[in-house]
Amino acid sequence: MKLSRLFNILLFVVLAFSCVRVSNPVPEYGNVTHLKQVSDRGVLRVVTDFNSTSYFIYRGQPMGYQYEMLQELADHLGVKLEVSVNNNLEEKYEMLESGEVDLIAVNLAITKERRKIMDFTVPHTQTHQVLIQRKPSDWEKLSMKELESHLIRSQLDLADKTIYVQRNSSYAKRLHNLSDEIGDSINIVEVDIGSEKLIEMVAMGEIDYTVSDENVAQVNETYFDNLDIETPVSFPQNLAWAVPKGADDLRYAIDTWLTDFKKTSKFAVIYHKYYRNKRSADIIESDYFSNISGKISPFDVTLKQLSGDIGWDWRLLASMVYQESRFNPHARSWAGAFGLMQLMPTTAKRFGVGPGSPPKMQLRAGIMFIHWLDKRLSDIENVQERGKFILAAYNVGLGHVLDARALAVKNGKNPDIWEGNVAEFLLSKSDPAVYSDPVVKYGYCRGEETYRYVAEILERYEHYKNLVAE
Repeated sequence: MKLSRLFNILLFVVLAFSCVRVSNPVPEYGNVTHLKQVSDRGVLRVVTDFNSTSYFIYRGQPMGYQYEMLQELADHLGVKLEVSVNNNLEEKYEMLESGEVDLIAVNLAITKERRKIMDFTVPHTQTHQVLIQRKPSDWEKLSMKELESHLIRSQLDLADKTIYVQRNSSYAKRLHNLSDEIGDSINIVEVDIGSEKLIEMVAMGEIDYTVSDENVAQVNETYFDNLDIETPVSFPQNLAWAVPKGADDLRYAIDTWLTDFKKTSKFAVIYHKYYRNKRSADIIESDYFSNISGKISPFDVTLKQLSGDIGWDWRLLASMVYQESRFNPHARSWAGAFGLMQLMPTTAKRFGVGPGSPPKMQLRAGIMFIHWLDKRLSDIENVQERGKFILAAYNVGLGHVLDARALAVKNGKNPDIWEGNVAEFLLSKSDPAVYSDPVVKYGYCRGEETYRYVAEILERYEHYKNLVAE
């Protein structure tokens, strides 16, 4: 009996200690886990590069390998994506350490030095570093043997060469190591210029050499045919994203998703779209590749002129026009709306335009309509908030927005705040119990489409502000 009792006590102790080990708390930051912070905020804040593969605007639409991957991640986490751009590596590290962002989303090579200040996700891609050099001016007339004689093919031949690389990059670290390995000096010049710009400088003859990841080099080779990218300078490397040191819960959530996502056809499509697509050159050379041209649409000059009439940032107006018509002045909807601003015939007639009116007149009529709405919502003092109401009214009609404001007042919400207040009542106007309320004058409304309309315009506007000058 005593032995049995002793056994039970020992068993209880073992189980108790087992439970303690299994239920170790997830590492916390300020007593709140990183993942919970993201979830409670409803926003995943990231910093990435702006270049021709990571993140850019093309014909008014945000695009890029990092951008599309991040959007998939944010959708998986059930939060919104907030993108910042910064091509300075040191400043990215500071943004992560200070808590300004949750994630650095670029092609970061995993190194021991970097592991001391940040934690890495599982790799999203693998690549190796290559030397970017320029072919001789008459390279097309040369035989393969003659061409090869003009190019560096052995890493030993990098001795005494001057190579420009981004400051504090893995390329700089690799070249310093390579200099030791070949037992000779490589003149390594570290600059605050991104990898793609340095590649362009090689192609333009401004510098002779730089180093880049092979996948990025392959993209740039498609539109600079005088580049050679065949000489490797490193072994294969894992490229990953970075989270704050100790953010184990957020890192685990990203790792779990990324491991599964990389097995999907969707990941393959995204990767090939940006790293294997021969149309990359067409995008870069387009007038509407905003990272180089600074343009969003063919109508930028007019949008800049007219936006002043309503006190809007022209990029917000551009985002609205994109939402309405994708910048197509001949667009027609099933309901009869037409043109760049998708005005309904009755509204268009009031402001003096028709389907055959030139683009500038279409835009001017849309501006006049926005001004008309602005006057009728002028009691909303906050200009940014009023803009959201104007967008909603432009889409669904002023009457439905006024109904939603009246419902907000009746239910103790703020009628001058869109998100979480008036928007909630517009969303509920498809419910008979709501649209039959005595304060409702305009009846049924499917508010979900309008809610998305406002959100998408504002989200795209943030991308335009990131990448296009005011």
